[in-house]
Amino acid sequence: MIRFDKDGDLWIATIARPEKANSLTGKMLNDLADFASEAAGRARALVLTGEGKVFSAGADLDEARAGLATDGVWERLSGAIHGAPILTIAALNGTLAGGAMGMALACDLRIAAPGAKFFYPVMKLGFLPQPSDPKRLAVLVGPSRAKMILMAGQKIEAPEALAWGLIDRIVDDDVVEAARDLAADALGATPDHVAGIKGLI
Repeated sequence: MIRFDKDGDLWIATIARPEKANSLTGKMLNDLADFASEAAGRARALVLTGEGKVFSAGADLDEARAGLATDGVWERLSGAIHGAPILTIAALNGTLAGGAMGMALACDLRIAAPGAKFFYPVMKLGFLPQPSDPKRLAVLVGPSRAKMILMAGQKIEAPEALAWGLIDRIVDDDVVEAARDLAADALGATPDHVAGIKGLI
């Protein structure tokens, strides 16, 4: 349900469960976290994307009811991405919802298809977001807009997300190819150079 591609120093993880809106099971999340951790030591760039028209709807509903929605694996995944000394890019092929937002917030760059929407309905569902997500969201969009998403439950469309700083670019063509283009300089640099610049930022 996740395709892992190691194209030289560019590693790509594709969530491939389109019949379930790319909802994530515990196994999928652990596999993604393992891949991100491995990429941190062996790749120069990591791209996360999805298959179909939705990046991810968040937790698989059956597993969410059984406790996945508040499981620590979400933090493990976002922490592995955020701490990786490489360029990390969320290539959002479509809508990003719920806990899946954490992995995108943890990336260095976020690009999105024009029809993508962004929402995190934790208030309505009665869950707290994962601890690092509100902080990373507020850094990108500011505290009031973070509250619009997390507390007022607003669904943000791509143009507004771009204006807010939630995403960095809207891409009309293939988001993965656009991510490859963005990763080109990092792929041509040494690992120490990539890590050094990221560390300075």
